[in-house]
Amino acid sequence: MGGSAFFGFAPVRCRHVVWVAFLVCLFVMSLGCLPEHRAVVGYNHGGEWQPWQILETKTGQVLSLSEWLKDLGSYEIVYLGEEHHNKYHIEAAVKILRQLISDGMQPTIGMEMFGWDGQPALDEYLLKGQAVNGEFLEQVRWKQNWGGAFEDYEPLVIFARNQHLSIRAMNPPKSLIRRVVKLGLEQAKQEAEWTQWEMQQEEIVDDPGYRGRIVDQLRRCHGGGTDEDYRTMYEASMVRDEGMAKTLVARLGELRRDMSGSRTMILSYTGGGHIQYNLPVPMRVARRLSGHVKQTTVYLTSFDRTRTNDIQELMRERIADYIMLTPMTGQRPPQRCG
Repeated sequence: MGGSAFFGFAPVRCRHVVWVAFLVCLFVMSLGCLPEHRAVVGYNHGGEWQPWQILETKTGQVLSLSEWLKDLGSYEIVYLGEEHHNKYHIEAAVKILRQLISDGMQPTIGMEMFGWDGQPALDEYLLKGQAVNGEFLEQVRWKQNWGGAFEDYEPLVIFARNQHLSIRAMNPPKSLIRRVVKLGLEQAKQEAEWTQWEMQQEEIVDDPGYRGRIVDQLRRCHGGGTDEDYRTMYEASMVRDEGMAKTLVARLGELRRDMSGSRTMILSYTGGGHIQYNLPVPMRVARRLSGHVKQTTVYLTSFDRTRTNDIQELMRERIADYIMLTPMTGQRPPQRCG
């Protein structure tokens, strides 16, 4: 789900390569309710799909984009799952935010691309509005926690700044995740950094459905590891998703206690792997709130005619509550492992 790789964890070359590959996978893999009112364009099995259409996976219906955008304001959390480095996915997020704002909402944006240790610098940037420069990127620890080009996500950050919206850094610090991969979860829990980030009271839940999906993806995408490799990789995935759920639930609690009368919600922006099948983050948020949350998932995916079969498979699998088709960036569609 993001940019750079873990390094220096083991002297054995194979294990090192698998761990490096895992970081790429970890950052790239990255319980909805139906709105009360929906404008349906019709049923479509792919023959007439077009970019910027909304597909409802439960019914196979193509929904009216304008009406669907208005319906999103009825949720407390809307999860967007992107393909990284696709500029149209950032455009989709901004489009959704514009509609929410025009409908009188005051959304908070949650972003996987920022780590908890960068939150103070991010808050200062949003407050003061200074230009993005190397000092800002260093203070927000962009390279350490994400590593990809900031320009890919800058339009979303600038939009938040200009609209005076809050951004919540969703990711646990990468250094913490690296310790889980190297040591395993139980040993990492004994270290000072676990307590530093107030994780000692957090329950890291091992859900069978989640485990099956994540471990299968790890093995298919990055074969050659040992069972121990995949165990610690999987544990790191759990910690990341649990940490992001922790962030969202904390912010939602603040919004629920807000007595100002503002209409609020959260737009969570992560890699698509963090929302797939409602398992990684949405499931953990729902568990923490005993199911008392209205949330929905939107899987952003690039589309042209060559991808019709791929999208049909995503629909059959119910990858999310909705699939938003966007134009492709570049000439090749994204590749799925397996």
